[in-house]
Amino acid sequence: MFRIILVYGSIAGGILVAALIAKTLFIEGVGSELQGYLTMLVALSLVFVGVKRYRDQRLGGVIKFLPAFGLGLGIAAVAGLFYAISWEVSLHLTDFAFVDQYREMMIAGYEAEGLTGDALNEKISQMDAMMEAYGNPLFRLAVSFFLEFLPVGFIVSLISALLLRNPKVFPATA
Repeated sequence: MFRIILVYGSIAGGILVAALIAKTLFIEGVGSELQGYLTMLVALSLVFVGVKRYRDQRLGGVIKFLPAFGLGLGIAAVAGLFYAISWEVSLHLTDFAFVDQYREMMIAGYEAEGLTGDALNEKISQMDAMMEAYGNPLFRLAVSFFLEFLPVGFIVSLISALLLRNPKVFPATA
């Protein structure tokens, strides 16, 4: 099981790293959240593939919910480590340009909503406090792993385990 976690987690992580490199090299600006989460979903499709392969090749086509869910979470956790570390490397290579771009984008959004004066200044001061905390690498790693990536990995693992516990869903082929 550990081998499946490492192999499929590393492949999913490689997809995430490749997408981040492509975004850094070819796309100006911060990109969209939708784009980021779709990339995560594509990479996390390897959770389903890994659980199915383990079910079919090691367990004779039958797996219970908890082992399937645990295996999926393991694969997602390995991919999440790749994601968080590659994000940290990307920030350093781009001299933290994302932070300034994100800040400017958020301020423009607040202004587009019609915020002015004290209300705008309050939002900006809250964002600056968050950006100061984001300067801590341990905080960034925790945010990237636990708040951005792991919830998606949890949902994909849950869905995969629910589907694959039924041996009639994508049955093993001879």
